[in-house]
Amino acid sequence: MKGSTQIKPQDVIAPIDRRLYGSFIEQLGRAVYTGIYQPGHPSADADGFRTDVINAVKELNVPLIRYPGGNFLSQYKWEDGIGPKDQRPVRLDLAWRELETNQFGLHEFMKWADKVNAVPNMAVNLGTRGIQEAAELVEYCNFPKGTYLSDLRRQNGAADPFAIKTWCLGNEMDGPWEIGAKTAREYAHLANETAKAMLRVDDSLELVACGSSSMDNPTFGDWEETVLDECYDNVDYLSLHRYYGYYNDDDPTELDNFLGKNLDLDAFIKGVVAMCDAVKARKRSTKTINLSFDEWNVWYHSNDADTQVTPWQVGPHLLEDVYNFEDALLVGSLLMTLLRNADRVKIACLAQLVNVIAPIMTDNDGGVWKQSIFYPFMQVANHGVGTVLVDHSQSPTYNSREFKDIPYLDTVTTYDEASHTLTVFAENKHQTDDLDFDLDFTDFTIDHLLEATQFAGYGVKDDNRDGHMALRPLETVTHTDHHATATLAPLSWNMLRFAVK
Repeated sequence: MKGSTQIKPQDVIAPIDRRLYGSFIEQLGRAVYTGIYQPGHPSADADGFRTDVINAVKELNVPLIRYPGGNFLSQYKWEDGIGPKDQRPVRLDLAWRELETNQFGLHEFMKWADKVNAVPNMAVNLGTRGIQEAAELVEYCNFPKGTYLSDLRRQNGAADPFAIKTWCLGNEMDGPWEIGAKTAREYAHLANETAKAMLRVDDSLELVACGSSSMDNPTFGDWEETVLDECYDNVDYLSLHRYYGYYNDDDPTELDNFLGKNLDLDAFIKGVVAMCDAVKARKRSTKTINLSFDEWNVWYHSNDADTQVTPWQVGPHLLEDVYNFEDALLVGSLLMTLLRNADRVKIACLAQLVNVIAPIMTDNDGGVWKQSIFYPFMQVANHGVGTVLVDHSQSPTYNSREFKDIPYLDTVTTYDEASHTLTVFAENKHQTDDLDFDLDFTDFTIDHLLEATQFAGYGVKDDNRDGHMALRPLETVTHTDHHATATLAPLSWNMLRFAVK
């Protein structure tokens, strides 16, 4: 089986916004407690943060982290998580039916984000709170000094403003599961008025309005139009959420269909872009609304087990999907799909980062282990930099139950002009056959091969609890000045990096 791609330096989709490789931390399950924060753990630093987790997050090179939710957000009082810890209240978390001790709050998150070299994507509660509370949170975080709230921040140990730029106006406000769910008209008005107030405190903010929490919701489309009709001038991004797995009619042995689900992601993105641009045209606006895909991942393994968890615990085991090899292949394809849409998707958050549907897992009394999905995400986040080039690829295709013309070869190329590096990500979705991959570099001149790796050779249901998974050298690469070839193993994720002149 053969596949090819032609790479032309002049055919640029868009510069890559590094925030495309963001992630997400919510006060849910063990994401925070016994995840990133565990005083008394052998690896804990003076602030109670697990340094083994910090090191693993640094490997992923996550530039932005959305916080504090998620469903948790819609009943959260940010004031509960500031000030002396012995004075912070213990609350019922109504979203996940946990006990929230508030021992980890705003200052702890900001300090931890700094340690992992990430900036925050902060969210305000528009479920049970509103305009005033959101504006006050911006004042607390971003106003230099001289007001009650800015001086309170200084009193609580942060002399300099946090200078948070990116803010989410609520979370999944269309979802009936959400505490304080709204109709589109209710949310649109509240979000717009909240945006106005927040921008009066700090007019440099970038604001994300809630789109539909799922394209399967009956209000999908109508929700986007209604929200943007009212909020268009005061927001910069519209959010999207999408998870994948074996759902509904899916057969868990239906691998060919599972690996085609990135086509659904591409259609979803393009559909929402069309909605944004329709509102732009109707308003005769010169402003373009871009997308924040602030929740995405594979999520289906833990659903049944979570119904058995006793409520009102601190940091219970919730949503702890153990990912297998086929999940890593799909995550790789989803990442490439996000890159191919980098002209409009500027922010994306893998949901979530630690323990909860996450690439990083912790043992309460032990160490850290990396899930299968850790590896493709790590490679793309570290090496998918610069610009995304137009995909001139050719590949045999197949049809599955849901999708038509799925390419066996899934590939995307990025070019970093600063380091003169071409990076090619490529996946072979064929279950039994090698793929002979031909790369035509046209106007690029290869100096040398920097690195070639593969993630392959595992059973599709294998996971990495025993730590046996690893990236391995891809030794089949040959190249001349303007051309390269490689043989991609069946069901493999691959990365090839070339220095170019």
